[in-house]
Amino acid sequence: MTLDKLIKANLPILIGASLMLTLSMGMRQSLGVFLLPLTKETGISVSEFTMAIAVQNLSWGFLQPWVGAWAGKNGYRHLLLTGSVLYVGGLVLLALAHNFLMVLMGAGVLIGLSLACTGSAMAMAVATRCVSPSMRSTILGVVSAAGSIGALIAAPIGQTLSQHEGWRMGVMGFVVLGVCMVVAAWFAAKVDQLPITHTPGFDDNSASFVALHALRYPPYLVMTIAYLVCGMQLVFLTTHLPTYLEICGLDPMLSAQALGTIGGFNALGSLFFGWLGGRSNKLFVLGLIYVLRSIGIGFYFYADPTPATTLVFAAYIGFLWLGVAPLVTGWISEAFGIRWQAMLSGIAFMSHQLGSFIGALGGGLIYDALGNYNLAIQVGVSVGFIVGMVQCIFALTWTRAPTLLTAAKT
Repeated sequence: MTLDKLIKANLPILIGASLMLTLSMGMRQSLGVFLLPLTKETGISVSEFTMAIAVQNLSWGFLQPWVGAWAGKNGYRHLLLTGSVLYVGGLVLLALAHNFLMVLMGAGVLIGLSLACTGSAMAMAVATRCVSPSMRSTILGVVSAAGSIGALIAAPIGQTLSQHEGWRMGVMGFVVLGVCMVVAAWFAAKVDQLPITHTPGFDDNSASFVALHALRYPPYLVMTIAYLVCGMQLVFLTTHLPTYLEICGLDPMLSAQALGTIGGFNALGSLFFGWLGGRSNKLFVLGLIYVLRSIGIGFYFYADPTPATTLVFAAYIGFLWLGVAPLVTGWISEAFGIRWQAMLSGIAFMSHQLGSFIGALGGGLIYDALGNYNLAIQVGVSVGFIVGMVQCIFALTWTRAPTLLTAAKT
């Protein structure tokens, strides 16, 4: 089958995976628009709301490797559909919440479990199965770009309904989007009908064997550690940027506009870095993204924000947002093959979500204790810059392939 025919034949799967990802990530990235009205009505604190978001990220991250391993052995269909239904259930519970426990279970546990089945690791693994290695990085960039526009859809819907009808109706708007996600997951689940390209050395071993071998491979280990800081920075922004803008006296609608702008430029960045990853050292580009992202965060938060600078910052940080996804996924598939890709992406993503936990909860605790985000910003910028430089240096100095793959080829 030619490349064009291969892509056309699998187009419904790619569209389903993209739409599932855009709705899943878009709603998750936009939950921050409900922070202030929800905490005022229910009486919970900002740190309690961010605790729920932190639990969401931990649930997502620590379940992701197990979900990926299960998919490598048994397929994707049941995972994608179950995850989508759980997302709807979590949103309904959040819309009905009157106390911290309901917020924790809805926005935290249920949505966290759902994201492990419908988030970037699974959508990217589905997309990888649909295309040839020569087009893989570019197509992953396209899927990531499609998944990036979710905030453009979800944030304005949530903010508009919240302002005019109350935050509960804003969440119910997300429930409608969640039902659409179930349909998208049904199409993406057809990936189970496609054959898997065999990778000698890895596909012939168990999930636990491959995972342990990957963690002993230095480039994978460094990438996984650096991914922690990535999660810390991004979830801090999605969770706390709306509150920061309100503290600064800016229009609350600006936060939705900023999140939407992040989503739009996120799509452009994903396309660009997916394309660049097919032509460059993926791990070096990954480190460069972390460095540039830290510089941008530092410049924005150390100046007085205005609507114009906020939207410029949102465009800049959005361009650097999910561009990491095609780079990480593409490199893992090149280094270890595609059978266990979802699992290995999940292990790296577990580190990312540990960082997300720190970014969401740490930012809330610092705000409750000090009344501002200055310390959180200083830590995030400094650590992000250092880790990005280490990733770049390591990417240029380590050239050996995984030993198991090398042995299988000899």
